[in-house]
Amino acid sequence: MDIRILGNQGLKVSAIGLGCMGMSEFYGPSQDTNDTAIIHRALDLGINFLDTADMYGPFENEILVGKAIANRRDEVVLATKFGNMRGPNGEFLGVNGSPEYVRASCDASLSRLKVDYIDLYYQHRVDTTLPIEETVGAMAELVHAGKVRYLGLSEASVTSIRRAHAVHPISALQSEYSLWTRDPEEDILATTRELSIGFVAYSPLGRGFLTGQIKSLADLDATDYRRTQPRFQGANFAHNLELVETLEKFATDKGATAAQLALAWVLAQGQDIVPIPGTRKLTRLDENIASLDITLLEAELDELDKVFHKLSILGDRYPNMSTVNK
Repeated sequence: MDIRILGNQGLKVSAIGLGCMGMSEFYGPSQDTNDTAIIHRALDLGINFLDTADMYGPFENEILVGKAIANRRDEVVLATKFGNMRGPNGEFLGVNGSPEYVRASCDASLSRLKVDYIDLYYQHRVDTTLPIEETVGAMAELVHAGKVRYLGLSEASVTSIRRAHAVHPISALQSEYSLWTRDPEEDILATTRELSIGFVAYSPLGRGFLTGQIKSLADLDATDYRRTQPRFQGANFAHNLELVETLEKFATDKGATAAQLALAWVLAQGQDIVPIPGTRKLTRLDENIASLDITLLEAELDELDKVFHKLSILGDRYPNMSTVNK
């Protein structure tokens, strides 16, 4: 497994990580036994970078991941997040970055994961009601206490990144990035590279859309949250599907699957970028890892850029982006 470096504080991870969110929520009913097998298979294949968050489940995903790595902690670079508050019934309660909440959230995550420390601790969303310096200051205290090794942010703006990094080095920024989400290219990636901050790309397969396996909403479980996403609606869906069909043809010519080509594209954007695709199928895990063997020539990257650019994708990423990129 290739290794990539996030930031300049010493954080080294596998070139592809495993996003665990979908194992507990958002993409239909959980398959706990199979999910654990997927985590074990990922570790066996050299994927050491596991991504979870307290809000996934809610709370259940950290428990699942903790159980799966119970006897293999030394093989794992464990990332989790705090900040998006949810109630016991799953209700969303807003964003909280207060120092008190930071400390309480970390202790709760450590308990659910049953670990002594968290490798990479992200602020899931920036709390716009207070200075980010207060939040990151509390996160830095966790590093000094040995509860956390490295700090990260998720979906933060350039201003927030700079202010946070001035308080304590930020090792990684996690944001959505894929062929159909090119937003970070506007100014985020330039900033992370200027500050030597690694970039973790979540949803590198476009929430599964870029795999070519979703041809209509009927292919999604009735409880799948993607049914509510603008890019999966009406004319947006039909237009975006045409783009994916082009990707599939490109992949066939390359002797790969659409998913492999999409991941290979993300990997080709820089050694400081690590995609964390999620999956609930063992076969997909093997497929994703094989993307590391695909080399895209400059002309092929240019061709993909002609098809997939910011204006070519129809629909917002989320129904309401009011709490993102602040």
